[in-house]
Amino acid sequence: MTDTISIPPAPTAVPTAPPQRQARQGGRGRPPARQPQQNPARAPRAVHPVLQQLFELYPKMFGAKFLPLKLGVFQDLLALHPELFKRDELKVALGLHARSTRYLESVASGLQRHDLNGEPVEPVAPEHVHHAIMEVFRRRQARSDQDLRPYARVQLIEAIQASGLSREDYLLCVRQQDDVATALLDEAFSELGEQAAKREALRKMFEASGKTVAEFADMYGMDPDEVSRTLEQANLAQAAQAAAAAKTQEAAAEASEASEAS
Repeated sequence: MTDTISIPPAPTAVPTAPPQRQARQGGRGRPPARQPQQNPARAPRAVHPVLQQLFELYPKMFGAKFLPLKLGVFQDLLALHPELFKRDELKVALGLHARSTRYLESVASGLQRHDLNGEPVEPVAPEHVHHAIMEVFRRRQARSDQDLRPYARVQLIEAIQASGLSREDYLLCVRQQDDVATALLDEAFSELGEQAAKREALRKMFEASGKTVAEFADMYGMDPDEVSRTLEQANLAQAAQAAAAAKTQEAAAEASEASEAS
């Protein structure tokens, strides 16, 4: 989830009337629902016979809801059903499944990978989440007259936060970005930077106030739980920065010692 807390004004500021909100359409990172159109009825798309078999065997994974598959599921299926699936046909069917928009949406959402019993077993790699977000965005954008970049940006921000990677490490991880993806990432990192600056400013204001969390929140008309979460995030960020700085200094010292020894 992205952090949308803003730095409060001075407690003596004159309150202003809040702006009217537009009716919300769609969820976070998800474009508004499209209005139904009167399109000619389409013939249902034929389902690959192997996918139909997989649905019957594993409805939790290949049924109405798709979940990210664990790595190595192809080998698992061959081992579990050697008489049922032919290698090449299974590979084609799983490829169709993994390239479907519904499957990519499940990966883009940040869900964990699951085994054939529907049990979560491992996280999806950040680069795979990123690829899924961008691919779903491109497919939706190609069919929509609306600008869907804001929804993709929200998903990218959540994916970056979930990865726990620095900007440099994340960019190194996803690599080979086109112009659109690069621009969206720049916007996402810019927004994350603004959020981090606001959290740090709030932390400094809180420490300078000498108040408890409840008193500080009441003074600025804020939610105490939201203040606590923001302060916790700011403290974690500060600790991470300190650890990174210490690691850099340690590496520099080791490099200096090695140079002197040589």
